[in-house]
Amino acid sequence: MSAVEPKVEGEKLVARYILEQTRHNSDDLAAIKARLNAHDARFDRIDSQLSTHDRRLDRLEAELRSLRRDLPGIIAETLREEQK
Repeated sequence: MSAVEPKVEGEKLVARYILEQTRHNSDDLAAIKARLNAHDARFDRIDSQLSTHDRRLDRLEAELRSLRRDLPGIIAETLREEQK
């Protein structure tokens, strides 16, 4: 019986060590997950801002295309009015 007791105590120590490490790792993983969630939220905000800027650039591009198309007519009309 005395040979079995150290083995059981050794197994208990190993089990306690594993449990302690598991708790420690769980805490570390929870901290990493929290930071990852914060980064995800930040990237979502950046993505939203980029989408807003893309829409604004698209509108600006359309306005410039329209101006490029209409500018010769505007200049011609202005010159005709000045010649009157």
